[in-house]
Amino acid sequence: MILAVKAAIANVVGAFAGNIAVSYVSSPYISVYPWSAGFGTKYADPGTLPTGVAPKVTVTTAKDAIAVPHTNSPYISAYPWSAGFGTKYANPVGIPAAPNNDAKFSPDDANIALVNAASPFIHAYPWSAGFGTKYANPASALPSTGRGVYWSPTSTDLVAGHSSPPYVTAYAWSAGFGTKYADPAVAPTGTGRGVGWSPNGSDVAVPHSNSPYISVYPWSAGFGTKYADPAALPTGTGYEARFSPASDFLAIAHATSPYISVYPWSAGFGTKYADPAVLPTGVGLGVSISPDSNSIAVSHVSSPYVTVYDFNAGFGTKYADPAVLPAGTAGGVLFF
Repeated sequence: MILAVKAAIANVVGAFAGNIAVSYVSSPYISVYPWSAGFGTKYADPGTLPTGVAPKVTVTTAKDAIAVPHTNSPYISAYPWSAGFGTKYANPVGIPAAPNNDAKFSPDDANIALVNAASPFIHAYPWSAGFGTKYANPASALPSTGRGVYWSPTSTDLVAGHSSPPYVTAYAWSAGFGTKYADPAVAPTGTGRGVGWSPNGSDVAVPHSNSPYISVYPWSAGFGTKYADPAALPTGTGYEARFSPASDFLAIAHATSPYISVYPWSAGFGTKYADPAVLPTGVGLGVSISPDSNSIAVSHVSSPYVTVYDFNAGFGTKYADPAVLPAGTAGGVLFF
């Protein structure tokens, strides 16, 4: 009993306290809440709002800047962050020529990558408290609209999901786009979307349209042999995949109930965890795992648009919804 009480106290003391950001389809397009075992009071909206539907959100590792890709020019808005939004940074020089579907700061906070519907479908800028001069386009462009982008933990490689074969493309990175890596021998079976890299650098996950809806590859300076599919597949198009901070489980937000599937991960899929008792209310478009791995957030199509669960080797209780909900379908969610 004493040991159990001590473990419970340690869990509370070590629990993540930070923020959770949600991006969505209606003004103000982005909401950020304090997080400490539940939603706090929503922070004030930025003084200059994003100009359109915001499918995703990204934050620097230092937590000192937040960026929102969106559907209208300038297609991305970035802000200083310090317990609230600061004054919007100047737009990048060489604004992308189409709405951005995803954006990610590199883990070293030195760059930001974007994917969209304008050739070469992937773009990158240096980042230092603002956008630098756009990097030269890669020698081998993505073959089609970019849907998701993610950096390796070392910031030395970049992977993108896109809408035509091979559905996933990766590049070496060193102060600019390097050589494109060979395509995986067994490609995903449909449009690659919210790709994810394991924090230990060992694996790349590609959620996609068409069964099996998720494909995962070992990574060692290129794609290895695709892992076997999970025994219980996600039930529809995979929209985003995220590994836990310890790389020991994998969560996929997807179309069709239960809208979220989570699997233990150890160089392959384990047995799918039981679904949460209270499911998200619509198609899962985004997923985020808290830095302590004790909470999983799902952004989705129907009110309340974001759902968060306690998680400890399985789904626990759903947290109460935020007092001020996102203003519509939420595509992005991120603990930070």
